[in-house]
Amino acid sequence: MKPAPFDYLVARSVREAVSALAERPSQARVLAGGQSLVLEMNYRRERPALLVDINHVPGLDGIEVEGGELRVGALARHRDFEEPVARDPLGRLLERVSRHIAHPPIRARGTMVGSLAYAHPAAEWPAVAVALDARLELAGPEGVRTVRAGEFFRGPFATARRPEEMITGVRLPLLGEGSGVGFVELRRTGASFALVAALAAITVEGGVITSSRVALAGAADRPLRVRGVEEALAGDPPSDETFAGAERRAALEADPVPEPHAGVEYRRHAAGVLVRRALERAAEDLEVNS
Repeated sequence: MKPAPFDYLVARSVREAVSALAERPSQARVLAGGQSLVLEMNYRRERPALLVDINHVPGLDGIEVEGGELRVGALARHRDFEEPVARDPLGRLLERVSRHIAHPPIRARGTMVGSLAYAHPAAEWPAVAVALDARLELAGPEGVRTVRAGEFFRGPFATARRPEEMITGVRLPLLGEGSGVGFVELRRTGASFALVAALAAITVEGGVITSSRVALAGAADRPLRVRGVEEALAGDPPSDETFAGAERRAALEADPVPEPHAGVEYRRHAAGVLVRRALERAAEDLEVNS
């Protein structure tokens, strides 16, 4: 199929893009990588009257460490993270996650920020953003505001972004030395979305876990940070017994919806198993890199 007719604007600045969105807020869409939007347009599930192409806006492709955070611009592609972008465990986490996103052609064009804006419940980057309590920068006619990832995702394909706003970047906190990271995913094919995915970052001091960040994709109607698991891990050693307890808690916290290839109980069970495996890999990562 072909998309419905639409107008096309090549924006040369954030201000020009925001002005175009503000003029037709319910009819305009932002084009960055286009790996989800164009597909939806081809199926005519999306019928924007105006497409605002931001690929020629200078300065949006940056990936920089600033004040203890990694700032990722709106045009940073998935493949940009296939090598560590920071000398911090965060760089290793993003590298491992990026290799699970779709396949190489999509990784070459698609963007991290585009994935956040699309808000697919099983996508990898939204789970990373929620786990790390990332901050999203949204530019609109009234200026720039910042929204925490935990408040940004509001359901399947639903976010706190207003129609006249565009996301210009996202800020991810560095994890610091002494942290280990792990990521695991279950999916049917190499190009499909995950049935369930889990990521974990743990910090160990004196033989016990002092802090952790654990999140799931595909286990609820939005990316899910499993805070009950994080609270239970605090003060315990990174052992098989500790991680088995985390598996049970994660399965209880998951709130998956059924889909044709996986029922609720299967996805709940998978969520628990994958959280345990992500924690095991985080502990291994810490041992190798400490």
